[in-house]
Amino acid sequence: MSPMRNERDMVTGGMRYIGDIVLPEMLHLTIVRSPYSFTKIGSISGGICWKDLDARMRSFGEGETGGDPGTMEPVFARNHAFYAGQPVAAVMGKSLYESENLAESVDVEYDPLKPVMSIEASLESPPVHKSLSSNILSSKGVGKDFTISEKHVTLSDTFMMERIATNPIEGRGIVCSYDGDRLTVWISGQSVHSIKLGMAGTLGLPLEKVHVIHVDTGGAFGLKGGMYPEYAIAAYASMKFKKPVRWIETRREHISASKPGRGVKGEVTMSARNDGRILGIRGRVLVDAGAFGGFNEFSPRWIALQVTGPYDIRNVYFDALALVTNKPPQGPYRGAGRPEASFLMERMIDLLADELDLDPVDVRLKNAATEPLKTPTGMNIPESRSFLEEAIRELGYRDVRREENPGFSFFALLPASSPGEGARIQCKDGRIRVWLGGNTHGQGHEHWVKSLLSSQFQVDPGVITLEYADTDILEKGEGSWGSRSAMVGGNAIIEIAGRIKSRIQREEGHYKPEILLDGEYDEQDFVSFKKTLISYGANLLTSDVDRYGNVRVKECRSYYDVGKAIVPHMVRGQITGGAIQGIGQTLYEQIAYSSDGTLLTASISDAGLATAEKIPQFTVKYAEHPSEFPHGAKGVGESPTIGVPTALARSIELATGKRIRNTPVKPEDLIS
Repeated sequence: MSPMRNERDMVTGGMRYIGDIVLPEMLHLTIVRSPYSFTKIGSISGGICWKDLDARMRSFGEGETGGDPGTMEPVFARNHAFYAGQPVAAVMGKSLYESENLAESVDVEYDPLKPVMSIEASLESPPVHKSLSSNILSSKGVGKDFTISEKHVTLSDTFMMERIATNPIEGRGIVCSYDGDRLTVWISGQSVHSIKLGMAGTLGLPLEKVHVIHVDTGGAFGLKGGMYPEYAIAAYASMKFKKPVRWIETRREHISASKPGRGVKGEVTMSARNDGRILGIRGRVLVDAGAFGGFNEFSPRWIALQVTGPYDIRNVYFDALALVTNKPPQGPYRGAGRPEASFLMERMIDLLADELDLDPVDVRLKNAATEPLKTPTGMNIPESRSFLEEAIRELGYRDVRREENPGFSFFALLPASSPGEGARIQCKDGRIRVWLGGNTHGQGHEHWVKSLLSSQFQVDPGVITLEYADTDILEKGEGSWGSRSAMVGGNAIIEIAGRIKSRIQREEGHYKPEILLDGEYDEQDFVSFKKTLISYGANLLTSDVDRYGNVRVKECRSYYDVGKAIVPHMVRGQITGGAIQGIGQTLYEQIAYSSDGTLLTASISDAGLATAEKIPQFTVKYAEHPSEFPHGAKGVGESPTIGVPTALARSIELATGKRIRNTPVKPEDLIS
């Protein structure tokens, strides 16, 4: 079945989501989960459990490190469960209702223990895992250590970005079918190749025995890039019972047992001259890593790497620590470390401006890079002052009245361009079919694929189809995350299209679209790209706050360098959607627990979400300074989640006179 992807299909049921896949004799999987954040486990009666599948996760995807065996997540909890929601057992039924009823019959003996539920408690408590000497999962110094001089202005502050659920409209889901020799997987995901690697590694299968197919995905935002225990359980059950097995996540499971984003504390000290020139910045980045390793081990040093953003700061040092707590492992969420780094830097610049009675934008101008440089943390950034000057003009900062409470942010987007991307182009029977290593989950890949190839081949876009990613059809691919898709995916299809055109020119003496469409051509490759393509962006937000502490965001202005906008309306859609997510993080969203480990935000309404009535007026502008890619594109998808929270925090600060250090900003904090 070829994809039917357009905006109407997305909202009228025309897509092929994981819940639409029905196979003969399919079983429905329900997971029995620990109700406690930390507990010993005694006997387990009913269903399948660790006695059937005693394995640890092998995860691949965005930022995955492999992890230490002692802190890698088990597929099923054994002896202990380390977070509320961790899989303990599983049952299958001929229908979802039957499997949910069967789950009630599973009997598990629990002996609850005192959980570690915060970054502060993690630092002070005995190690959660016996294989560790403390609750520090990973620790690294980033930058070059230095001493802050007392002769200059010195400011310190502490910030906290609470954990938030990724909350795509469609949660996680998988269908597995085993034919006695080979496992076939249909996945709602971001990378079929990372799922193939993870599934084979977790279950001990040869790679050639795993076949992964992507289906239409109703949002992902980082959530669906790698393996989860539920995927391995579904695959194992299909192999054990020799029937197809489907698992679809409930919303409660999503909030309690998927990998949330953020959960970062920053302790920052800044030194500067009286004219606003920053001399140095140092501190600690502390990540609430959750119970097991993975992306979260990489997360704190990734944040610390980017902490200077677009600024020329010559002295920088941060201790970057990932700390074990009794919560689900932290994962990537749109921005994945970039928003956290920007929040620390931009909030300190606003504090410095207030201390020196300077305009915050003038302080940013004073510190913007006037030439390309390598930061002390190791990030290569291009000159940034000229873009900042553009942004100040384009956003109309100097014209906005002070009583409108204008918050301004300036940031650098470091996309995940390395190591490149895989693609395949097949021309046959007058049609052009394309496969990519990075899967679409709402960003509109099909639009830019058609735009680029119709231009390259000089053919009607209607003959081009972006197919579902499939590991049997495309040998190697990376994934769709980190603002990389159009950059490296587009680069790959242009490269491969060029090879097909060159072949036609060699064989026919010249290229014509008619020759292409009348012939048969099939090329695939993984096109490497290992450079860094940083781009800049800025936001301006205005707001007011009523006497009850309720924030009304009045306007959100964006100005981002997108390189070359391949499909302008999709660029605008990415910016607007990301801005709403940035507002959501700042005002509404949080996964909260009590000190004894009880989940306090068990539903989507509890966890918070920006609703339509809270959406402000948007002004979207972008600069087009083409990249070195042949199509000129740069990253854009994560930009709003970087720039919006910091600008909105400043606007609220101006409206209330209260220092904003944490997200979400709660009404009670503004009126107390």
